[in-house]
Amino acid sequence: MTSNPAHTDALWPAPLASGAVDATVQVPGSKSVTNRALVLAALASEPGWLRRPLRSRDSLLMAGALRAMGVGIEETVSSSSVTGGPDGSGEAWRVIPGRLQGPATVDVGNAGTVMRFLPPVATLADGPIRFDGDPRSYERPLHGVIDALRALGARIDDEGRGALPLTVQGGGALEGGPVAIDASSSSQFVSALLLSGPRFNQGVEVRHTGSVLPSMPHIRMTVDMLRAAGAQVDTPESGGEPHVWRVTPGALLGRDITIEPDLSNAQPFLAAALVTGGKVTIPDWPERTTQPGDALRDIFTQMGGSCELTERGLEFTGSGAVHGIDVDLGEVGELTPGIAAVAALADGPSTLRGVAHLRLHETDRLAALTKEINELGGDVTETADGLHIRPRPLHGGVFHTYDDHRMATAGAVIGLAVDDVQIENVATTAKTLPDFPEMWAGMLGTDRP
Repeated sequence: MTSNPAHTDALWPAPLASGAVDATVQVPGSKSVTNRALVLAALASEPGWLRRPLRSRDSLLMAGALRAMGVGIEETVSSSSVTGGPDGSGEAWRVIPGRLQGPATVDVGNAGTVMRFLPPVATLADGPIRFDGDPRSYERPLHGVIDALRALGARIDDEGRGALPLTVQGGGALEGGPVAIDASSSSQFVSALLLSGPRFNQGVEVRHTGSVLPSMPHIRMTVDMLRAAGAQVDTPESGGEPHVWRVTPGALLGRDITIEPDLSNAQPFLAAALVTGGKVTIPDWPERTTQPGDALRDIFTQMGGSCELTERGLEFTGSGAVHGIDVDLGEVGELTPGIAAVAALADGPSTLRGVAHLRLHETDRLAALTKEINELGGDVTETADGLHIRPRPLHGGVFHTYDDHRMATAGAVIGLAVDDVQIENVATTAKTLPDFPEMWAGMLGTDRP
């Protein structure tokens, strides 16, 4: 785990719930959908629209990177009754594909989608594109994308690191074709190649050679969005070989797409209903989606809640009891911090499995969760591929975030039931969830502390 950044002047007192919550929470758009939609729109043969996009650090980094390479992205506020705000509500982005060109510099921040999805795009540019980012981004695995692009004919200068910083020497095109990669450390390696595949001369055939492939819902999201943009994609689910995806070369359509709410970012609010025995409604929850956050309906029901999808949205109700759970989170690893927070408040032990790859996320999430929950009096132990959590009476203290947005929201969930929990650097939630402290206070019916 990386050393924790010092933010001693930025402690946020997590509000203690005074009773059962009862709130409707409008969750901003999905980061995963927004950033995939931006890439596909940038590579399309005609302009497109993104309506209600997420406007957060990760999505603004993606938009800024594409602009640097020559894509036009115009931001407008719609005249709908939904007021425009920093989360993108009522906002629309018009994406105008342009000639991709360097020299340009891309700031990836610590956004996995930006650092992995855009090097394949950069191979299509005329000229060099340099990628750099936050110090933590240097530690995150990128070798799968780098090695694959080289095998497909790209020139990449990374001084042998297999990581950032690096420069893609764009040649205006990429031959493409078959390539084998080990995507065990991140499904984004597969998505990165598939998204640009239609623009490669031969398309792309991606073969995963590792034993484990985490976060499959995100690959299914990529495939669904490619098909919606007019691409032909063959997948294991459509009768193809196991762990092989093929994208045929061809033009992509400019689409008019409305971004779904980010269901993973709904997690802390649903957890609040579970922990306090209250009720939270999330408007516009889709009936069908490839977002991993949809698994919360089942997981949190097992942990003691109940839910119903109505015309108002997803209505989730806590029963007043929180149960432990034994669950494989391999396909939905990003939900682990929030589930661990709820499990620390449960009436029995929990085992969270299948998430060894979380050691390579924004921080080593398994080590961070273990340390922070235990320092509040908990009993969490790391396993080879997850966590074992035995509930104990917790006490107040500082909950460090390691510049990880999901650590911050996990700490806030614990703070609902434990007095005097202080979240270090709650501002890191702006990575995908703008104005989280205000949204949290609004849900609780209190002024921001």
